[in-house]
Amino acid sequence: MNFDELLAFAGRHPYLSFGLVGLTLAILYTEVARLFRGYKALRPAELTGLINRDNALVVDLSSTNDFQNGHIAGSKSVQPSQFDPENKLLAAAKALPVVVTCRTGQASAGAARRLKKAGFEHVYWLDGGIQAWQQADLPLVKGRG
Repeated sequence: MNFDELLAFAGRHPYLSFGLVGLTLAILYTEVARLFRGYKALRPAELTGLINRDNALVVDLSSTNDFQNGHIAGSKSVQPSQFDPENKLLAAAKALPVVVTCRTGQASAGAARRLKKAGFEHVYWLDGGIQAWQQADLPLVKGRG
């Protein structure tokens, strides 16, 4: 297919052409935004390595009941309404790796962004949250932690 044929196709199918351009731009925007967000997404296996190798602080933003029903061993429970980068638990870990998680990974992404803006050096986010951890067949502990 040459350029003239491509232009002819675009002329015959404008909606498909606009759709392709729109999807391409959306994918490019998402990927570029991910590169510049300042924190890194982790898969569950990567998180276990970070905890074991670098003694990362894991902050769980799940509700109290969800946290007590199952959380990553050693993680600290912080309610989303009380999440503050200047909190004494977090402020003491400013130079350490800090991983933020929640049940699905949605609330924790925003919290990771806040930590990075507050000057935390090594900020991570568990992509998929505790659900991804469970799907990877990794253990959870019950209770207050």
